[in-house]
Amino acid sequence: MDSLFIALFEILSFGAIVVLVVLGLGIIASMMGIFNFAQGEFVLLGAYVTYLAHTAGLPVWLGMVAAPFAVGALGFVLERLVVRRFYAAPIVAMLGTYALGLIIREVVRGLIGGLYISVPEPVGGSLTLGALHFSTWRCVIIVITALVMAGSYALLAHTSFGLRIRASLENPALARASGISTPMIYSATFAFGAALAGLAGALIVPVFSLFADLGIRFLIQGFVAVMVGGIGSFAGPVAGAGLIGTLSAALPWVMSPVVADVLVFVLAIIFIKFRPQGLVSGRGV
Repeated sequence: MDSLFIALFEILSFGAIVVLVVLGLGIIASMMGIFNFAQGEFVLLGAYVTYLAHTAGLPVWLGMVAAPFAVGALGFVLERLVVRRFYAAPIVAMLGTYALGLIIREVVRGLIGGLYISVPEPVGGSLTLGALHFSTWRCVIIVITALVMAGSYALLAHTSFGLRIRASLENPALARASGISTPMIYSATFAFGAALAGLAGALIVPVFSLFADLGIRFLIQGFVAVMVGGIGSFAGPVAGAGLIGTLSAALPWVMSPVVADVLVFVLAIIFIKFRPQGLVSGRGV
């Protein structure tokens, strides 16, 4: 029974990580109509900023606070200079963002020398419930993920900024005629999605360590999760992330991790084949 509770906690904590990664990717895909294939490298950059703060002698938590702002600022610049040129051609946008991600990954690889670098948890220790011990930091990740999800939904659904985003998505011409700066809205949306990825990287680096390919796994899982969940709604990518994250964390408990990864993708492909609109489909938030 103890093993069951530990397994459930591991599944929940890993699912929370996947949700946090996918949230930014899903917002960009749903609101802007493109897949950002540099999202995994934005996760890597969030982890790298946290590592830089640690090596500078600053508290790790300070690096985690700075990471989403730094990565969000970079995302804003990249959208203004590169990504916005590809909105009319989503396939080209995928290739363009993949190229950006490849550049970022190899630059970081050169900076860290291809090593695996550990970063300490800002909150160490474990929570004890009877004979069970749960990682305190993983509990923090679960709580932060829940707060970020609630805050993101409130921002997109119940603020004037969210209203302008939805208006720019549904009818850009009418939004511009109404005085909304749609180019700035797109830049802000892309930066927000990048910031969420940076936060995810900052939170998970104590768990997975820092290495150049850190973001690749989460990019692939995020892409599959968005497709399974459905594009065009806030709930779709979150639902897909919960499902893919749960399967990815649960199956290795009963089979080889390699077989589990393959099975997750096979099941996702079968699901998309019979329900291409995803678990939840819609427009707007």
